[in-house]
Amino acid sequence: MIKKASIFALTVALFLVVFAPALVQAQGGLRVLRSSVLVEFPYNLDFSMSAESDVDITDIRFCYSVDRESFAQVTSEVYIEFAPDSTVSVRGALDMRKMGGLPPGSSLEYWWVVENADGEKIQTAPETVHFDDNRYPWRSLTEGKITIYWYEGKQSFAEELMSAAQQALARLTEETGAYLKKPVKMYIYANSEDLQGAMIFPTEWTGGVAFAGYGIIAIGISPNNLSWGERSIAHELTHLVVHQMTFNPYTDLPTWLDEGLAMYTEGVLGVGFADHLKKAVEENRLISVRSLSSPFSAYSSQAILSYAESYSLVEFLITSYGQGKMLELLTAFSEGSSYDGALERVYGFDMDGLDTLWRDYIAKQYQKGAHRSGASEEVVYHSRFTSF
Repeated sequence: MIKKASIFALTVALFLVVFAPALVQAQGGLRVLRSSVLVEFPYNLDFSMSAESDVDITDIRFCYSVDRESFAQVTSEVYIEFAPDSTVSVRGALDMRKMGGLPPGSSLEYWWVVENADGEKIQTAPETVHFDDNRYPWRSLTEGKITIYWYEGKQSFAEELMSAAQQALARLTEETGAYLKKPVKMYIYANSEDLQGAMIFPTEWTGGVAFAGYGIIAIGISPNNLSWGERSIAHELTHLVVHQMTFNPYTDLPTWLDEGLAMYTEGVLGVGFADHLKKAVEENRLISVRSLSSPFSAYSSQAILSYAESYSLVEFLITSYGQGKMLELLTAFSEGSSYDGALERVYGFDMDGLDTLWRDYIAKQYQKGAHRSGASEEVVYHSRFTSF
């Protein structure tokens, strides 16, 4: 698939850059002399290229392909406007503010296609550029399929986070049968401000992001806030595992299932969420399962209730029907089943049926005073970006 792009801001100079490295590629009288890239995370990738020919160069194309999970190979092609000449140098940038951004640790492959007036055409060999956040002195720790990158805190800090990640994977597998299929990179920023500085147009409440299509997680965790960090890692890691288990070209997961599994893997529901859920039950203002299948509200109170209900829905399905059924449900979604179709196939009821059964479950749970919640903690939202 070829996608035309208009995000390449271009300037053209009709001279050779003196710091050009060795010849890249040549064909007949057409020669590409230099191809280079400069990473300016998180806003730009600055590219430059110079070429010469025995006759005027008449056409230059810049091509790139982002390394991310996809069912089709997507190549973006940028037509470069310039004045034909026998020697040209072009400079430009991929503006992440127009692309929507790329996560730290992502990469793309790029190449140039150059043609002269005689019809000679040359394509440079594809080169890979890593879009790394070089503002910080990252250290790394790898265990199994998980690599943690961090820059603030001792080695023991990273080891604690790695232990939390491995425990989350184990719990997720035990409760749902889901498991990590591909490697994951986790970037631990020292705080939410540093994290948001690595994003394009972040929301002020973002505490963690799972870039599911890239196998990358970014979270702001202070060494002094390890408990919250461990829960956040469990949450975002679950998003990646569930994405890997259900990735298909036909349908996505209902939001309540994706967020509910992530909340459930964190552990016992936090007090802030549990209080919102209890109050909604008492006031008969629970959000329907069908409504929770769409993106959650931007209003904080409604968003907190949406997360809490999602946790409760997953808890209901797992405790009532077991791990095997949850794995069957994820498998049904991986095969492209609709929201109602997947539930009917596995449990014998649709979303409205689930809504009725769950409301009865949650009402009895609170009437008996049996619902347990975790320690009081700050409520911080999580963002999930699966595509750009």
